Amino acid sequence: MSGRPQRGEAPDVIANARLTGADRLDPFGDDPVDVHLAAGRIADIAPAGALPHRGLVLDADGGWVIPGLWDHHVHTVQWALAAQRVPLDGAPSAAAAAALLSRAPVLADGRRVGAGFRDALWPDEMDLVTLDAATGEVPTYLINADVHSVWLNSAALRREGFAVDASGVLREEPAFEISRRLNAADPAVGDTLVAASLQAAAARGVVGIIDFDMAWNAEAWRRRTAAGFDTTRIRFGIYPPQLDRALTEGMRTGDALDERGLVRVGSLKVITDGSLGTRTAACSHAYPGDPHNHGILTVSPDALVELMTRATGGGLSCAVHAIGDVANSHALDAFALSGATGTIEHAQLVAAADVPRFARLGVGASVQPEHAIDDRDMTDAIWADQTAIAYPLRALADADANLLFGSDAPVAPLDPWAAMAAAVHRTRDGRPAWRPEQAVDAAIALAASTEGGSAAATALSPGAAADLAVVDRDPLTAAEPELRATAVSATLLAGRLTHMA
Repeated sequence: MSGRPQRGEAPDVIANARLTGADRLDPFGDDPVDVHLAAGRIADIAPAGALPHRGLVLDADGGWVIPGLWDHHVHTVQWALAAQRVPLDGAPSAAAAAALLSRAPVLADGRRVGAGFRDALWPDEMDLVTLDAATGEVPTYLINADVHSVWLNSAALRREGFAVDASGVLREEPAFEISRRLNAADPAVGDTLVAASLQAAAARGVVGIIDFDMAWNAEAWRRRTAAGFDTTRIRFGIYPPQLDRALTEGMRTGDALDERGLVRVGSLKVITDGSLGTRTAACSHAYPGDPHNHGILTVSPDALVELMTRATGGGLSCAVHAIGDVANSHALDAFALSGATGTIEHAQLVAAADVPRFARLGVGASVQPEHAIDDRDMTDAIWADQTAIAYPLRALADADANLLFGSDAPVAPLDPWAAMAAAVHRTRDGRPAWRPEQAVDAAIALAASTEGGSAAATALSPGAAADLAVVDRDPLTAAEPELRATAVSATLLAGRLTHMA
């Protein structure tokens, strides 16, 4: 028996641990156990000390072993590049946000970039005069927290070739195009930041993510794995402009991109409406003070069915962005008509009649619980007249929908413990719980944070993949602040240590 294992090594035993999982069907209760590993899988689980320890031993010191965690919705490069961008989440007004950018450093590409503002409740409007006065001739970009709008100064609009108008605000597809250009970083820089960000995720117990970068992700992940990336399991999305290429290359959901099978083809990702913060989510009732604004459908129902039918015929599952209740209804219709499998991403406002359709159609609800806490005041203000259910976690769970938790990073920090705390306790920072009737219990939240989701909880049992994390508390009993503060002492991917505190 050798000394303390190091990151990159594969211990043979996790000693003196306690098990916790979504089902709690193990026979050990809170008694300490040894988890024996072999060939990347759990070989046996036995009472502590009952079997001899051979090889490398990871001493859990009485900590809790849980299944490795997944984030089911990440924009990987944009999230990684947030480290270079000015945070605007605390800006109380348009003028304040512009002032923050006036003092921001200029990046190597000659731009200033800030991200994370939420303008829906600002007392003033975004306009070009204010931003130009603060930022001058340095191309300056302010990205909304929801990424569905971007505020640019005149220099940035000229640089990008967009017409200059009184606001300087681009929404939806033009805003996405700006993000694509900003995210097209030098791979030497971008890949380094991605690797560092995913290493930080491993330190939170994360073993896998769904990557929805708006790019041809196959090329990027081939490059990263060839350079030695091995921290995280990746499933990458394909967007409609790349669908023909993916089908021509014979890509099917689940196909491995690398020899180790860490990176695999994911789903066709289709964005069908806008967002709450940009007031473009497609809703059945108008937005306050704007009687003609019901949001927008960015893909028509017929076009959505056609896209999903083609993807399904080629062996791809589908991930459909739908935030407003109208968009969710059309997305569910499209799953029914096309026979597609997959998920609805966000499902932030769902008609009561549509809630049971998720389970009936086998459509996963890929949701981001922290968004409910971030958006609570905005939801109460600008969705006050909506009759559908906002952030309906409990309603979906009670209807047997498969919940799959994520962050939508960089929209929210990639931290599964924050997502679980938001889902279970519906609050943060000591505020009263928001719409607590939509909270789920901790077992559902933990299962939803694993690969299979709440309806297919990852088991801790012999034969299961040794994608595991060792934590300092039982997430099934932790209070809200304690759950957020959960410390991860070790994360294992197929039995190999990707994080060691």
